[in-house]
Amino acid sequence: MAERIGKENFEEKVLKSELPVLVDFYSDTCIPCKQMSPVLGDIEDEREGSLSVYKVNVNYDMDLAAEYDVMGVPALRLFVNGEVKGQQTGVLKKEDLNNWLNELL
Repeated sequence: MAERIGKENFEEKVLKSELPVLVDFYSDTCIPCKQMSPVLGDIEDEREGSLSVYKVNVNYDMDLAAEYDVMGVPALRLFVNGEVKGQQTGVLKKEDLNNWLNELL
């Protein structure tokens, strides 16, 4: 399961990461976010060592959500070398998420 991070460790975990990082902006009360959780867990397991996956709760880290233009959840942001390389909003099937990641990485 993806580690929850916040403003206090976002720079270290995401922006300074040598690996690409997939960040899931979510809310605990969001049903689609809960549907994405097992998909993200599978991606995290399958891409261990080549991709990091973290979660940011928009209810606690509104500033981060605003900084990365999160207007709805679940919202995925793919960071490569500290920059947003791609973004998706809404529930994705595992195959679609893998295809999107393969296009960008």
